[in-house]
Amino acid sequence: MRALGLSPQKLSYVRELARLTRAGHVDFERCLTLEDAAVIEHLTRVKGIGVWTVHMFVIFALRRADVLPIGDLGVRAAIKKAYGLSDLPKPDEMERIATPWRPYRSVACWYLWRSLENQGAL
Repeated sequence: MRALGLSPQKLSYVRELARLTRAGHVDFERCLTLEDAAVIEHLTRVKGIGVWTVHMFVIFALRRADVLPIGDLGVRAAIKKAYGLSDLPKPDEMERIATPWRPYRSVACWYLWRSLENQGAL
C-alpha cells in the first residue's frame, strides 16, 4: 500500500479499520439500514475516519441522494462561486443555501464539484 502512495499514518488507519471490521466492531452491511447520523457515529469511532470521510462514503458507496458534505472544500468553493459570496460559506450558511435542494443535496453537490472542473475542457 505504501507503493500506492499511502502515508504511514494513513496506512495505520487502513489497518485499524480492517482490524475492527474483521473483529465485527465495524459493520458496513449494517450501514445500509442506518440513518446518516448513525452511520457517522458508527464509523467516526475509528481513528482516522472523520465526518468528511463518512459523508463521501454515504454519498458514493451507499448512494444516498440527500447528503450535504459541509466539510468539503470543493463544495464550499463552488457554493461561494455560484452564489457570489465574498468568503467560503460556513456550515450553517451552507445548510441554509442547500435547503431548497432537499431531498437531492448529494446530486446538487455533484454538479457543484463539476462546476469547478477545468472550464477549458468543456
